[in-house]
Amino acid sequence: MTVGTRLDKGTAGREQAVAAVAQFGLLVVLWASVGLHALGWIAGTAYGAAIWALLTGGLRRSGARALGPADRVTLGRAVLVGGVTALAVAGAAHGAVFTGVASVALVLDAVDGKVARRTGTCSRLGARFDMEVDAFLIMVLSVQLAMVQGPWVLAIGAMRYAFVAASWVLPWLNAPLPPSFARKTVAACQGIALVAACSGILPGAAAAGVAALALAALVWSFGRDIAWLWRTRPAEAPGGGHESLPVPVPVASAAGQSSWRG
Repeated sequence: MTVGTRLDKGTAGREQAVAAVAQFGLLVVLWASVGLHALGWIAGTAYGAAIWALLTGGLRRSGARALGPADRVTLGRAVLVGGVTALAVAGAAHGAVFTGVASVALVLDAVDGKVARRTGTCSRLGARFDMEVDAFLIMVLSVQLAMVQGPWVLAIGAMRYAFVAASWVLPWLNAPLPPSFARKTVAACQGIALVAACSGILPGAAAAGVAALALAALVWSFGRDIAWLWRTRPAEAPGGGHESLPVPVPVASAAGQSSWRG
């Protein structure tokens, strides 16, 4: 989402209204195909309302009046995540429909970044929107899998939120991170692993193994980043306050950071 992409004042509102209609339409399709009951409708509707409110607030704070090309892809992906949420809450998270919707949402995660780079519309707001959609999808998948494999799986979905909460107490965790292909790969593999484990295709032991490997990789990735942030944190100056330590490598912009970091 870019400040340079500014259309008339109502453009973003119309796009969000279209997304709301699409969310309702997806819930109708899910109801017709898997018998989505009241709890699913409530969860899907509440999720859609929350996305609308958060995106509206983000647009207002950034001063942008329209969604960029990549943000429209992310918004479409957010609609699919609403469907995944509704299915999970409705207890219909096993089968081809759930696996298909979640898989398409994961595939589109690789599309919006490419669109942003090719159109030159990367921005902090767009990156944050993408990050929040990613994080919520992983959390929903973690909760669903935890019902079968046990509460330990929740650590996958909760880790990013725990990192953000820790940054409120330890401000040095908010520093930008250097670009890392390994970090991006680990983040991307979380969704793939969780969808595979939730699909019911894998035997129980194999699903648990896939989730355990995903969690181990995530712990390693977070641990490595936290160690780097600790080493490069601001040092306390002799007279009080802090002075910045030199950063040994170029840091990533907001659009280049992992989808798991706040």
